[in-house]
Amino acid sequence: MEFEIVGEIAHVETFAVGSSIREIARLRKFYGRGRWRKRKGIARVRLPHGATRLAEVHWYEAHGIGCREFKIKRYVD
Repeated sequence: MEFEIVGEIAHVETFAVGSSIREIARLRKFYGRGRWRKRKGIARVRLPHGATRLAEVHWYEAHGIGCREFKIKRYVD
């Protein structure tokens, strides 16, 4: 699903690091080696049809590579 994050992500939390990430081999193959973390937080997102909602978003992040593959896990409001 395509969406745009509007504003900042709040309540950011890391819940998996390195080998505890199931997709670690794929991440390293596509984006390169790094200290990969799987993170989550709450953000306001704009959906394709124009509506904005508060949602829990998950993504992968590594130092020097940045944030990759954002996805909406659930809507909060």
